[in-house]
Amino acid sequence: MGYKTHSEEAIEKATGKSWKEWLEYFSSINAQDLKHGEIVVQTAKDHTVDGWWIQALVVKYEQHIGRRKPGQGSDGKYSVSVSKTVPGTMDEVFDKWVAANLQEINGQRIIGEPRISKTEKWRYWRAELEGGIKLIASVQSKTPEKSIITLTSESFSSQDLIEEWRSVLKEQLS
Repeated sequence: MGYKTHSEEAIEKATGKSWKEWLEYFSSINAQDLKHGEIVVQTAKDHTVDGWWIQALVVKYEQHIGRRKPGQGSDGKYSVSVSKTVPGTMDEVFDKWVAANLQEINGQRIIGEPRISKTEKWRYWRAELEGGIKLIASVQSKTPEKSIITLTSESFSSQDLIEEWRSVLKEQLS
């Protein structure tokens, strides 16, 4: 399917523990009997690992035990994201995205007005498409002259749509 998961080497480098050690830990807390959020909370209590990596570990564990497939969220729905580094400040890149006034994507119209929110580090544009699929554009600063724009499509019901939507999102960033 081509969906990227974290390698065991990357996990060990980032967390200081091998994947085998993580599997032993998850077994020791009976993670197979816990919900996603409960595993995250317990792991955060027991380990001083960055929260992003805790989420990645729990997702990989849930895939390992067959609870979810690559690209599948804890709600059973699927999502895919693509990113690109582009020239411009965070606000310049975000304003350009908003000014494009996207009306549809992949043949699906945007329902209502997109929601815009901003934090010190992020800019967000969120829209719902026909059929319940959600589209999110987020922008963050990489350097003073460059930003990263990420497009995420989520809430679709089939893993089969991941590659189609990955292609559609990449086209939007080109």
